[in-house]
Order: sequence, then C-alpha cells, then structure tokens
Amino acid sequence: MGLGREVAISLDGVRDKNVMQLKKLNTVLFQIRYNEKYYVDALASGEFTKLAYYSDICVGAIACRLEKKEGGSFRVYIMTLGVLAPYRGLGVGTRLLNHVLDLCSKQNISEIHLHVQTNNEDAVNFYKKFGFEITDTIQNYYTNITPPDCYVLTKFITQSQAKK
Repeated sequence: MGLGREVAISLDGVRDKNVMQLKKLNTVLFQIRYNEKYYVDALASGEFTKLAYYSDICVGAIACRLEKKEGGSFRVYIMTLGVLAPYRGLGVGTRLLNHVLDLCSKQNISEIHLHVQTNNEDAVNFYKKFGFEITDTIQNYYTNITPPDCYVLTKFITQSQAKK
C-alpha cells in the first residue's frame, strides 16, 4: 500500500559529452530531423536545456533557445519537449517545463512560446494546464509531415507569478 520506493525524477544539463542522448531521444520522439543549428542553440541555452532521468534512465528532454527581443529583453522558445511514451503521465514533462518556467521567473524573462502541430491535442492540453494560450495558427509551417499547420502557444509571465 504505497510503501514502494519512490522513484526520483532528476534533471541534468546537456553538454558536448551527452548531447548524443538528446539526439537519440529526438529521433525516437519526433517526426522531424533536427539540424546542427538546433543542437548548437540547445547547448548555448545552458540551463534552459535539460535531460530528464527516471530511475537513472534518460526518458525525456526539453530544449530551448533564448531569443533577443527589440529593446534588449529576451524571450524563451521551446524548440522541443518530449518524454518517451512508457514514461508519460509520471510527471517528467511537468518537471521539465516547471524547471524552465522557474528559470524564466528568476531571470525576469516574461515570455515563453513554442509551436505545436495542430493535431497534437495532448500537447496543446498539456501546455494549457500551465497557462499557455494559442496566440496564432501558421499554415504550412511544417514540411514533410501532415498536417503541416501549427499553433503558436505563448505564456506571459508576470512578476506576481514569479513570486509564487
């Protein structure tokens, strides 16, 4: 009755030494093949890109890119967030996203956004639980996958949210 060992979800940074873990996850998780710029951006984002481990097994990742806005402030673009299917629903994706949202709050980054394929209802619902809203629809955003359209989901972080 709930006396089993609690499994910890841990996060680790992505570095040159372990970037292959991210590449392997992306191959399994996504229909899109990411180019070298994706991995350069992921490595450059530092703490905004993490691998997730469930019971010491690499099961997910979040990869972000910092984008400079007019006026010099930054916003975060979530390039990918994915968790291997057998490990979904265990809090891994939540842990990854909360890590990035906490970093945004600590660094006074007020905007975070991403693209989601229009038929990916699970992803849209996941992000909506965290206060993301659909702010745009882009026709023919993707090439070589169907449907080719995506939603832009955005979350604006106010300082009152940062102090929770």
